[in-house]
Amino acid sequence: MTGPFKLSPLPYAEDALAPTISAKTIGFHYGKHHATYVKTLNALVEGTKFADMKLEEIVRATATSEDAKEKKIFNNAGQVWNHDFYWRSLSPKSGKPSGKLKAAIEEFGGEDKIIEGLAKAGTEQFGSGWAWLTSKSGKLAIEKTPNAVDPMSKGVNALLTVDVWEHAYYLDYQNERPKYLEAVLKNLLNWDFAAENLAQESHPVRAAA
Repeated sequence: MTGPFKLSPLPYAEDALAPTISAKTIGFHYGKHHATYVKTLNALVEGTKFADMKLEEIVRATATSEDAKEKKIFNNAGQVWNHDFYWRSLSPKSGKPSGKLKAAIEEFGGEDKIIEGLAKAGTEQFGSGWAWLTSKSGKLAIEKTPNAVDPMSKGVNALLTVDVWEHAYYLDYQNERPKYLEAVLKNLLNWDFAAENLAQESHPVRAAA
């Protein structure tokens, strides 16, 4: 979808991730923070060349820009894309990896090693940012990015992400980011979404605009 962009609907009810993530946190995180990124992005791209672009095209086009306005556009477009992807990375019924994804995880060292790697990346990310499970030619990797940056903007295929901005966890876990990561990684990862992204690596699944 090209602009004006809309707040994508959550793939579950606001209380569906409780008690790991409370309905109150979802209400603020999705209903306030995410919604504000969408609103701000629409205001910034109005009347510009970006108004007719797809969301991920805007992210890629502005990711390395030194122009002050384009930096603002990137920050908001990146956050819209990242949040769309984050909500889909979580599920109240996380299930277990299977098929091609399971084989890739086993090659990486097992599911526990994936969880450990994401927890480490999320904990060590200084300040606001994201922890990502990515793939290249079927091989998995763990990345962390600051602020609005994501692997997609660099042409890297993302499978899952966990938000480590404070607004993602502070109401439920206060300053204890590791506890938030432990709970989310244990209970909420959407392995079906990761498998879908891996299966379509040459055409990565895009978060809805």
